[in-house]
Amino acid sequence: MFVDINNVNVHYKVSGEGQDVVLLHGWGTSMDTFESVHNLLDDNFRVFSIDFPGFGESQEPPEAWSVDDYAHFLSQFVQELGIEKPILIGHSFGCRVITRYAYDHDVHKIIFTGGAGIKPKRKLEYYIKVYTYKFVKKLLDLPILNRYKDDILTKWKGKVGSSDYKQASAVMQQTLSKVVNEDLREYMPHIHVPTLLVWGENDTATPLEDGKLMEQLFPDAGLVTFENTGHYAFLEQNKRFLVIVENFLEQDKGE
Repeated sequence: MFVDINNVNVHYKVSGEGQDVVLLHGWGTSMDTFESVHNLLDDNFRVFSIDFPGFGESQEPPEAWSVDDYAHFLSQFVQELGIEKPILIGHSFGCRVITRYAYDHDVHKIIFTGGAGIKPKRKLEYYIKVYTYKFVKKLLDLPILNRYKDDILTKWKGKVGSSDYKQASAVMQQTLSKVVNEDLREYMPHIHVPTLLVWGENDTATPLEDGKLMEQLFPDAGLVTFENTGHYAFLEQNKRFLVIVENFLEQDKGE
């Protein structure tokens, strides 16, 4: 199914009846990653899976979006589809959007797996890359050189950018640059709903330390750690994840 949200064509699916649940995928993926969760929950809940704008079958945003923009999009989607006080389940980037959304809106419960939102501690080589890029960008404003600015910068980003960055379109590259540098810690202490955090102990994209910090920052949070798993712990140990989610939401069935 598709719905127009502020002139952006958004792909989603919905099934089941009961308390509303919204599933929000991570960067570079689509709602398909949460298919097993959707299929588990729609026996007892009304479950929505969304392809974020710029991912899956949804249209790209018209310009580079921030986390605030995605949270505003979620607000409009919730309003358009008649969703009330949802349970929000997210992976990685989806957790960024949930954090920002839940700060301003009523939610019932939250489940994070490999949640992003803590600005990482950068190594020296990161700052060398950043400041070298800024220097080169300034240098290319000079006469004659400015003719080749866009081409040179595109090639530069292609060499030093992450795999997510290289695979993205221009708009989504700019979006990624915006969202990865947003630190959402300030919002977490104000979100007073039951919060389940599920982490892979070997997660390198959003380290376990981030999960431990979130457990401290969210007022009503508990952390479950999966041994020998990485950033996609919910897929690597899928059956275990589904059992934990079902137990966490047991009292909400059929509401």
